[in-house]
Formats: sequence, C-alpha cells, structure tokens
Amino acid sequence: MLSVPVFDMKGKKAGQLEVDPALLGGRVRPILIKQAIVAYLNHQRQWSARTKSKADTEGSTRKLYRQKGTGNARMGQVRTPSRRGGGRAFAKRIPGRSVVLTKKMRRLALDSAILAKLTSNDVVVVDGVRFPKPKTQSFASMLSALGIEKGCVFAMHEPDRNTYLSGRNVPATEIRTVDELNCYEVLRRKKLLFTKPAFEKFADARRGRVA
Repeated sequence: MLSVPVFDMKGKKAGQLEVDPALLGGRVRPILIKQAIVAYLNHQRQWSARTKSKADTEGSTRKLYRQKGTGNARMGQVRTPSRRGGGRAFAKRIPGRSVVLTKKMRRLALDSAILAKLTSNDVVVVDGVRFPKPKTQSFASMLSALGIEKGCVFAMHEPDRNTYLSGRNVPATEIRTVDELNCYEVLRRKKLLFTKPAFEKFADARRGRVA
C-alpha cells in the first residue's frame, strides 16, 4: 500500500490515505507512457502547413528548349523547383497516419503516470478546499503553505468556478477535474494535488473497474 499525505489549506497535516498500487496497474509502464505523450502532442498539432509540389503548380510539361546547342544551361519544364514559380522540391504534406490509442491504453497510461507520482511522493491531498470568491492570492498562499514552488496539477471532483478563477493565473498550474486528467499533463508538472473528494472519486472509480 502507498500512503498519500493529507493537508489542509494552511499546510497542516490532517492524516493520510492509503492506495493499493494494484488499482493503478501494479507497475509503471514507461513505453505506454511515451506512446500516450506522443499521441497527445500529435493531436495538439494543427497539421495545416502544406506547400505545392511540382505536380500541383500550373504550367506545361514541355521542355523549355533543346538540351544542347543553345549555350545555356540545360533546362527542363517551367514547373521545376529550380525556377521561380515552380513547385517545392520537398513539399509539406498532411501526414498519412496519426497516433491513436485505445481507451484502455489511455486509462492505463494515466494510471501509470499517477503511480509514478505516488512512488516519488509527488502526490498531495488537500482537505477542506473552499474559495468563497475568486482570489489568486488565496490559491497561491495555499500552494506556498504546501511547499509547492515548481508548478502542479490541481484536480477537483467537480467543476468549481471560484477555484478555477483563483488558480488559473498561477504560473505553471493547471486546474482540472478528475475526469479531465491525462498522462501528459500529470507528468508535465512537478506535483499532483487532489482535493479529498477528488481523490476518493478517483480511487472509487479504479476499485469499480478492478471489481
């Protein structure tokens, strides 16, 4: 069993929670994590950059002049890449394939990423999180009390407007619900913070899947 410390918003320890590594696949899978990250970044690209090749440009395929006897350098058709207005030699094209992971692979990659965070003691549970009104200073003070300085992913059990508005301007901080977590964002930041209801929701979902 792995222990996860529980703190309040002021950084005072309020206990700990236990989680079974078997619920997260039992071990970290680096190859699957890499596949998930490559797929995620691949899907973030717009893939709209493209240029015309020789086949896409207008113009005749006729040879401009005979090969020998003119005194000029030999020359082919007007659409050749070496002439102004011709096509590009290695034109940019839309890739022929994309990286696709199944739903099961994405889930297991996320579980592996969270398990890696758990084993390196980079997961923290915060109890009693409440922001009566949006205030970035309150969110930053909470992170400071928890000793978080190099960014984090903050996971909630459900969307909360005040929490989101309080944390969105904190540098290197991502505000997500548990259902929105993905392998790339979890590993991108140093720390992973759960609210207590969010961690319980996450653990219950894994128990239900194993059962």
